[in-house]
Amino acid sequence: MARAEPLLIGPAERTGLQALGENLPRIWNAATTSAADRKRILRFVIREVVLDQKRTRGQVWFKIVWQTGATSEHHVQRRVQAYRNYIDIDRLRQRIVELNAEHKMDGEIAAILNQEGFVAARGCAFKGENVWLLRTRWSIPTVKINGVDKNPMRWPDGSFSIQGAAAELGVTPQTVFDYLARGMLTGRQLTKGQPWQIELSDEQMSQLRNRVRRTKRSKKEAS
Repeated sequence: MARAEPLLIGPAERTGLQALGENLPRIWNAATTSAADRKRILRFVIREVVLDQKRTRGQVWFKIVWQTGATSEHHVQRRVQAYRNYIDIDRLRQRIVELNAEHKMDGEIAAILNQEGFVAARGCAFKGENVWLLRTRWSIPTVKINGVDKNPMRWPDGSFSIQGAAAELGVTPQTVFDYLARGMLTGRQLTKGQPWQIELSDEQMSQLRNRVRRTKRSKKEAS
């Protein structure tokens, strides 16, 4: 039986193969390239792929055996359902602590995390709600609007804090929360967990004070 002769590639063939390799990304991404075409391209260049999702937390390790016999190893971050499996949980926590210490709001922290390449547990972009949940889980305290622990009676924009509104109306802070829930007061939070900023006009104060007086009078008469 005749021995197979080695395949000899001349300059023209070599140039053609090199051009094909350089054009491969364009061919792969072309609108005219079908899924079946891409599968054929992969079979042409790859002999085998070995996957391992447990070798490294939060990553998929895989080895490619190329048709030439060469091998290469790679890691990609995988989507996880819980942060305990998150690949970079320690660095994520440290970054949130740092940004929180800079008085960033949860939405601002989320935007910065996205810019820096962090991805939330399920592979989506971070939102303020994600940051709030992580801060709550890790007991990272909410940064106060005014940078101190105690809220003032009124904020610089003239709005009232819960304590300030309670003092103005002569009620307890819990009653102010009740008024907010019932729509009797209008307030806002910069983000969940931040102090309330309550809009309280002179007319509203007068109406609610009268309500409080009537309620107190009714309770006194009933007793």
